[in-house]
Amino acid sequence: MLQIVSQSNICFVSMVESGIKPYNIPFNFGFDESYIYLHSGDEGKKMDILKSNPEVCIAFSNSEELACQDENVACSHFMRYRSVLVWGPVEFIEDPDEKISILNKIMVKYTGRSDYKYSSPAIRNVKVFRVSTKNMSGKVFGY
Repeated sequence: MLQIVSQSNICFVSMVESGIKPYNIPFNFGFDESYIYLHSGDEGKKMDILKSNPEVCIAFSNSEELACQDENVACSHFMRYRSVLVWGPVEFIEDPDEKISILNKIMVKYTGRSDYKYSSPAIRNVKVFRVSTKNMSGKVFGY
């Protein structure tokens, strides 16, 4: 399943506002075998929701491709895909060195580099959080 996560460019994080209203937004991310890593500014709707209800579901999908059994029959068309869901509580990271380590994991995913410099104010102000991969499921359909 981590191969599907690795091949995904973004993930979609679902959360619940005020216990009843779903809210879903795209994130870039980093990961390892134990966690999905995310980051954000300290303010805004998503942070308000996560602080009041840290339970999330993270969706990854890739290799989407239209396929069909008969080109002339609409209902024979379907999408092939590979997907993974990860769910659990967000854990906020406060330690500056751990934040830097996690931000580097995110940067490695997108740039292949981990030699970035971070200012003290940037590290102090960024919110870094993770979700355990203990609760993870995946599906491959049509391949």
